[in-house]
Amino acid sequence: MRIQSPANPKVKALSALKERKERERTGLFLVEGRREVERALRAGLHLETLLLGPKASPEDRALAGQGPILELSQEAMERVSVRENPPPVIGVFRLPQKNLKEARLPQNPLVLVLLGLEKPGNLGAILRSADGAGVDLVLVAEGVDLYGPQVIRNSTGVVFSLPVFPVAEEEASRFLEEKGLFLVAATPIGEKVYWEEDYRRGVAFLLGTEDEGLPKAWLDRAGVRVRIPMRGQADSLNVSVSAALLLYEALRQRGGG
Repeated sequence: MRIQSPANPKVKALSALKERKERERTGLFLVEGRREVERALRAGLHLETLLLGPKASPEDRALAGQGPILELSQEAMERVSVRENPPPVIGVFRLPQKNLKEARLPQNPLVLVLLGLEKPGNLGAILRSADGAGVDLVLVAEGVDLYGPQVIRNSTGVVFSLPVFPVAEEEASRFLEEKGLFLVAATPIGEKVYWEEDYRRGVAFLLGTEDEGLPKAWLDRAGVRVRIPMRGQADSLNVSVSAALLLYEALRQRGGG
């Protein structure tokens, strides 16, 4: 089936999936680009429909065996996509149902807890660093929708293969307590420089919102508060940069490389 008009009701319904409330209502979300669609498929996500634009390559069309196809005009693809230049392939997937009780941790795990992040670009970048550093678990408490288009794009699709769970703060707190992990809070008022702490045991890094950082309750709960040295006028780094520094210091200490 091919749709030309961007005003077509099907196109309008697909375009609405760019909004979180519509994703939650329908249980569907968009994955833009062949690389990201392939990673979603490899992770076992259920493909509802494959959208193909007029610029779709043979490689894009090869994904057609994975589910129903809907061919759209360039104008229709532009309405569905969040990108200025939409990719020639977009997957409509069923939202995965994840339960934190199913999470399995190795001995001395490396865990990342993100509390209330507000910018999808930052969350996507953090997930790429978590993937690169071999993080065992990521908890996304409140804040940004894990399956928003910009998170998927900025994570290059590793959001699908990572052990990452969207949770409520209370659920994250209970889980960390049950697992007995050493909590490390990242904050400008930390008593230690981040490379001075030992991360070879089971640890969970805590990072808060871009503007206000971690809530006081989480700062008080932490076993140690660490800071990243700042020599210039800025008082903090982008949260994605902070996360990368912490995770790769833990990887270094654990003999990664």
